[in-house]
Amino acid sequence: MENVDKRVAASLTRFYVAALIIVALLTLGGLFLIRKTIMSLNYDGRVVNVAGRQRMLSQRLTKLSLLKTQVIANHDSADFDSLLTIWKESHEQLAERKLNVDKDVVTWKSPVLDEMFNRLNPVFNRIYQSFSVINNPGSTIKEKNNSLKLILENESEFLAKMNDIVFQFDKESSARLKNLEKIEWILDCMTIMVLLAEGLLIFRPVVNETRRAIRLLTESERKLLESNNELEYSNQQLKKAQADILRIEEEKYELQLAEDRIRAASLIEGQEEERRRFARELHDGIGQMLTGLKLHAEKLRHVQFADEKQRNRFDQLVKLIQDTIQTTRQISYNLMPSVLEDFGLNAALNLLCEQTSESSGIKVKFEGNRDRFVLSQPMEIGLYRIAQEALNNAIKHASADHVMIKLRQNGNQLALEIEDDGKGFLVGKLKNNKGSFLTQNGIENIRTRTELLNGEMEIESELDGGTRLIIKIDN
Repeated sequence: MENVDKRVAASLTRFYVAALIIVALLTLGGLFLIRKTIMSLNYDGRVVNVAGRQRMLSQRLTKLSLLKTQVIANHDSADFDSLLTIWKESHEQLAERKLNVDKDVVTWKSPVLDEMFNRLNPVFNRIYQSFSVINNPGSTIKEKNNSLKLILENESEFLAKMNDIVFQFDKESSARLKNLEKIEWILDCMTIMVLLAEGLLIFRPVVNETRRAIRLLTESERKLLESNNELEYSNQQLKKAQADILRIEEEKYELQLAEDRIRAASLIEGQEEERRRFARELHDGIGQMLTGLKLHAEKLRHVQFADEKQRNRFDQLVKLIQDTIQTTRQISYNLMPSVLEDFGLNAALNLLCEQTSESSGIKVKFEGNRDRFVLSQPMEIGLYRIAQEALNNAIKHASADHVMIKLRQNGNQLALEIEDDGKGFLVGKLKNNKGSFLTQNGIENIRTRTELLNGEMEIESELDGGTRLIIKIDN
């Protein structure tokens, strides 16, 4: 019994697949023919439009020729050269059966149209030559009048022949449409015959077999429903427990994230406060002491030294004191630049670029509005540290020759961009298995500061293609 079922099923399957393939082929064939004919008719319509436009252009050129020859004032703003060029190019494309329409080239085959264009070409050439003479500034009045006369003599013949060409295009298009209708009728009849055969040879046996299968399925469904009712209560309890576990895990994760943010914010705030205090101590304490030491040393320049060697040692001492003062000032500025508090983020970034370019020899430029943005102090410090860290990476790790820092404001969004032409890297290697950025090259510090400012960080880089870091913050 099982083998009979398999043989019947295999036989019905073959019949069914064959019928479907035939129907699909007939349908696809009909669709292909219809689409092809529609495209052809669409192109035919465009060809008819261009051919009709030729008549309009010839009449307009004739009018412009008459106005130019008779020197009659008019308000027609059309350019004679442009109209003449379009008229000539369109005629040549129609005669050569290759019409440029948008980005396509429309082609067609018609011995009748070829013969009609052959008869039209002499008339077109005579009119075109006459238009060229009238358009030529070097032509005499007599030559222009003779050309105008020739145009008027040939215009009616040109228009009549163009009318015949337009009607011929329309006639051939209608013939193709009627041919498509015949083919479509044949395909429809064949499809109906295949569907009738499919109903008699396949559908009726399948219906009988389906009835028996439905009875078996109904019985199985009844038994399965009884089992499902018994398991439904257990499933509901399990889903409730899973939902509770998931909610607890999400709350735990959110709490952990909040704790991490608070811890990071406190750490960074403490670091900035310590930097501010240390910078103040360096500037007001050691810096003032070094300045006083320099002043005392400068007073000794008028003292007579025993020999030139002592004089050189004294000069070296003064220079060393000056270098120490400069280094102390630079360290104090790096810890907490005073220009950031006095003049804002724009001025601080501009000065950072100038000092870095002078100290490293690398071309570092700042691009942005020189006016001060109204930002909170934590936001100014955070963005400055991000730029400072990124610039340090470009110099130490990227081996860059040019670095550009851009700061722009678009509405309520502030964007900081640091771009270099260094050796770049693969962004995927900056992440661990959990998708978090690694601490190498200070990227984790930049990411943490960006998150504390409720901003977004983007990194674009490729090997030997430079690096582009973008920080976007809603102000």
